[in-house]
Amino acid sequence: MPYLLFGIIGGVLVERSRRRPLLVVTDLARGLLLLAVPALAATGSLSLTALLLIVALFGLFSLVGDAAFLSFVPRLVPAGLITPAHARLDQSDAVAQTSGPALAGALISWLGAPVAVLVDAFSYLVSAVLVSRVQVVGPPAHASSLRGIGAEAAEGLRWVYRQGTLRALAVNTHAWFLCSAVAGAVVTPFALRTVGLGPLGLGLALAAAGVGGVLGSSVAVRLGRRWGAGHVVIGARALTALAWGLVALATSHPWGWVPFVLGQLLFGLSLGAENSNEMGYQQSVTPDRLQARMNTTKRSVNRAMIVVGAPLGGLLGDHFGFRTMLVAAAAGFAVVALDLALSPFRSARVGDVRAV
Repeated sequence: MPYLLFGIIGGVLVERSRRRPLLVVTDLARGLLLLAVPALAATGSLSLTALLLIVALFGLFSLVGDAAFLSFVPRLVPAGLITPAHARLDQSDAVAQTSGPALAGALISWLGAPVAVLVDAFSYLVSAVLVSRVQVVGPPAHASSLRGIGAEAAEGLRWVYRQGTLRALAVNTHAWFLCSAVAGAVVTPFALRTVGLGPLGLGLALAAAGVGGVLGSSVAVRLGRRWGAGHVVIGARALTALAWGLVALATSHPWGWVPFVLGQLLFGLSLGAENSNEMGYQQSVTPDRLQARMNTTKRSVNRAMIVVGAPLGGLLGDHFGFRTMLVAAAAGFAVVALDLALSPFRSARVGDVRAV
C-alpha cells in the first residue's frame, strides 16, 4: 500500500537526497520494526492490527530504501558494468533465497515464527552497518522544499510511459506482477494443504528457486550479450509460465512434490536470467537524475498490481481451488511473454542510447 499511495512522490524525494544515508536509515528502521514483532509476541501483545501497522510502516521504509538502492548502483559502477553488477547482486540474492527459506522453515518448526523474524531483523541491522562503510561520492542533496514535486513526478511518469521500449517493458511488467500476486497468494496453502509439505519441507522446496537464481544470474550477462536484453527477458518470462505450470502439477502422492520443486527451480532460473538484463537495460537508457523516479514509478504500479492480485488470487483460490488458480497464473504468464515478444522491447539491447 505505501508503494501505491506514495511511490511516485517518494522517487522525487529520494532524488533530492543523498542515497547512502537513506539506505542506512531505512535499514535501521526496518530492523527495529521487525524487532517489535518478537517483542510483542513475547509479551502476548501481538495482534493482527499491530502486525498490519508494522508491515505498512515496513513497506513505507522499503519504498524509500528500494528507490535509493536501485538508483545507487549506477553510481557505484560505470555504465558498461551495470548489467554485470546487477547479475552479481542477483547471485547474492539467490544465495540468500536458497538458504533463507530453509533456515526460516527450520526456525519456525523448532523455535517458532517470532524467532525467524528476529533473525530477519538482525540482518537489516547488519546491512545498515555494511552500507555505511561503502565509499562513494554523489552529488549533494538539493531542493529541500516541497515546491515542484508535482512537476518532477510528472516528468518521471512521462519518462517511463512514453512510447517506446521502456513503456512496453513497464506495462508488461505490471501484468507480470499481477500474475505473480495471484500465484503467490495460493502457492503456500497449495503446498501445505494440497501437496502436504510442512513448514520445513516448504522452506526446502522454495530454496530450489534460490538455486535456480544462482544458475540464471551466472549466465545472465552472457545471454544478454549474445541474444540481447529483450530476447532474454522474453524467454525468461516464457520459462516462468512453464515453471508455474509445473508447480500446479504437484500432488500429495509419493514423489508428487517433485513438480513443485522443479517448478521453483525453473522459476528461480528465469528470474536470475531476466532481472539483471531488465535492470541493466532500463538503467542504461535512463539518466541519473531520473533513476529514482523511474524505479519508484514502475515499482509503485507493480505494487498496485499486488494490492489487486493478491486478495483476488486468495478469494478465487478459496472458491475455485488453489490448483486452478496456479494454472490460471501460468496461462497469464504465457500471455505476458507473448505480449512482450510482439512489442518493440524484443529488439532492446543494453547500451541503447535512448528508450524510444
